[in-house]
Amino acid sequence: MLLDVLRIIGGLIALIYAADRLAKSAVRISRAFGVSVIFIGAVVVGFGTSVPEFVVSALAALEGELDLAVSNVVSSNFSNVTLVLGSAALITPIAARRRVIKREGALMFASVAVLAALLANGWLDAWEGFLLLALLGVAIWLMVRWSSTDPDALLDQVADEAEAARTKEPANLAAWRKEVGKEILIGVGALIVTVIAADFLLDGVIGLGAHFGLSTLFLGLITGVGTSLPELAAGVAAARNREPELVLGNVLGSNIFNSLGVVGLAAILGPGQLDKITIPLLAIMVGAVFIAGVFALSGRRINRAEGGVLLAAFFAFVVYAFV
Repeated sequence: MLLDVLRIIGGLIALIYAADRLAKSAVRISRAFGVSVIFIGAVVVGFGTSVPEFVVSALAALEGELDLAVSNVVSSNFSNVTLVLGSAALITPIAARRRVIKREGALMFASVAVLAALLANGWLDAWEGFLLLALLGVAIWLMVRWSSTDPDALLDQVADEAEAARTKEPANLAAWRKEVGKEILIGVGALIVTVIAADFLLDGVIGLGAHFGLSTLFLGLITGVGTSLPELAAGVAAARNREPELVLGNVLGSNIFNSLGVVGLAAILGPGQLDKITIPLLAIMVGAVFIAGVFALSGRRINRAEGGVLLAAFFAFVVYAFV
């Protein structure tokens, strides 16, 4: 049992640090090439902070623990819109343009709703996994297209490219290339550490669950919250830096990748029956996403009071999962 506890603690610490470093490298590389903020938040940071969910759920599916893989995603999606958004909103109100909320927000809600619909029958086939991955490709294409045609995003991109042009003088070009190359190497190293740490975490959680007879839902909550910590770290950091669209983009992108990519990959690697994923659990996930969307649309921001409500919902879910 002690070994399992050490695996969980060590895996979580390494996972949080490595995934956070991976996301930072992705952001720095993207900014070096003049990519807009909302694109960085939704695609780059969103995907980067979803790597732990990808790895943990894929390993769980390969080991025949499809329930744990899916429960990890459901808990992570819920944690993103309650724990991450709630914590960030307590630091600073999460304001966003209505255009972003209606487009990327609707895309995220649709992704979560499609996931819930597929899980409702208690079974996941490999073809459903391929369908989810295909939908992920469509979602990424839409986000890239929206980013390139968004007037505000284009202004951000022009400003970034102008800044890059000023620093890419012949004397500094070699240094610029060296920095980008360094970030790529660090990102690859962080990805490797993330895979190893996720394997340690999963082994520890499964071992501890078997020892104490814990429910799959509670184990999924542990891994879901654990793999959401990179999103929490990124969200809090963005809130402190007064970058609300980066916070929102991070959560939107992460939930899209979780719902379509992570579960899609798990279904392909280990299709089968879902015994522990219940309709009420799916309703809680979809309901939390809907409420967060309503908060964002009302006044075009999530204020501190609404952030407190989201955090309260998270702690209520912890109690529900434990009981």
